[in-house]
Formats: sequence, C-alpha cells, structure tokens
Amino acid sequence: MSNTAKAFQNGKAFIPFVTAGDPCLAITKELVLGMAEAGADLIEIGIPFSDPVAEGPVIQAADERALNGGVTTDAIFEMVEEIRRECAIPLAFMTYLNPIYVYGVKRFLQRCKACKIDALIVPDLPYEEKQELLPDCLANGVDLISLIAPTSEERVKTIAKEAQGFLYCVSSMGVTGVRSEIKTDIGAMVSHVRAVSDIPCAIGFGISTPQQAKEMARHADGVIVGSAIVKLCGQYGTNCIGPVIGFVREMKRAIS
Repeated sequence: MSNTAKAFQNGKAFIPFVTAGDPCLAITKELVLGMAEAGADLIEIGIPFSDPVAEGPVIQAADERALNGGVTTDAIFEMVEEIRRECAIPLAFMTYLNPIYVYGVKRFLQRCKACKIDALIVPDLPYEEKQELLPDCLANGVDLISLIAPTSEERVKTIAKEAQGFLYCVSSMGVTGVRSEIKTDIGAMVSHVRAVSDIPCAIGFGISTPQQAKEMARHADGVIVGSAIVKLCGQYGTNCIGPVIGFVREMKRAIS
C-alpha cells in the first residue's frame, strides 16, 4: 500500500490544500506542520502557476501573490525537505503540466522522490495523455492521482480501474472555489467507482463548511478543502496560521 493510500486507513481522511509561498514559504512550512498536528491526513501543496485553468479567483490570486513574491519550484522542494525532517504525513503536489515541463519531467519526479512527495495531482493532464508523466511517476514511487468529474458512468469506471493512491472526485463542474451548495449526486459517482475498484475516493471543489464536509464524507472516503483555506491565508496574511489551524481542526471534527 502506498503512503498516499495510508491516509485513508483511520476513518475519513481530511485533505487540506495550501498554495506554496502564500504569504511566504516560511509560513507555508508552518501551516503544513500545524495542519498535520491538527488532524489532517494528507496535505496538498500547490505549486503556483501563472495560468491555473482549474482554479477560481481565490487560488488564482494566491498563485499571483506567491509568484510576485519570487517563489520558485526549487525553493518549494527545499521547503518540503525541511518539512520532512519534522513530519511524515503523506504529501501531494498539485500543479500544472507547464511548470513540470519547464523544470523537466524526469528531474521533477526525481526531486519528488528525494524529498518524499507521495503523490502528484495535475488537473490539466487528460486521462488519455497520462503517459506523459506516468512512467516517471512509477519509476520514482509517486502516485499520479486521477481526477473524475460528474460525467459518464463508463468514463468514471475506465479511469477508476487504473487509478493510483486515491481518486480525486470533482464535486462540481467548473473551477475551484467556495460554493453555497453542491448539487452533484456524489453517491452515484462513488458507486460507479465501487463497481470496479476499492480505491479510496476523496471529494474536492467547493467544500467550505463543516456541514458540507460532513455531508460529503457520508458518501466518500475523504474530503478535500482548498479555496476556504487559501481564502484565510489571503485574509490574514502572515497571521494566518492560527485561523487556518482552527479551521482544519473544525473540519476534521465534522467528518470524524
């Protein structure tokens, strides 16, 4: 069993997301360590990109702040190395194809292995083109996470059969962001997966309140929350650690 999958061993997994370098890498490091302490089971670290097509305005703004602050992929790897000296929680990078290509696919995945990144989520990598990254992911022990959207049952089953680590179930069509309600039939999506695989399913996109998290956790093995956390980072800046940790504790309690 991969380290990624182990995040789902102790009941429902809570998976927070932070943008690396917003407000700065020193704070990002403290956030990751604090969220692990507060009950997170796996943490997604976003590598900022200038054209994040899957992101709504909250994460787009965070990417912009981080890039304007001079954050680089090398500096993010160095931060993860520091985190790994103190914490063994499963970690996933979330980024786009362009930053990986610019860095060099082989080199990027080798560095992921060196600093013990467990998984990689690339929203603009179509399932049909996953061979662009999969061989290097496999060679370096990094789970390439598949995303499924509320589309056809057959497509969901096709993707689920080959998925690694966990399946990222997109709750709503469109971009990331806080939503007042989630109307997708998550139960049906997860049951299509269950027909072909026992891989853990985690729901993301739009979850922002303990009540929503609790509702989603009824259907899935884990809940992913990004924009609501990144919003706190934007609101509180360098004073965001306390509010974010408090929010993570509350969300974890809601799904436990």
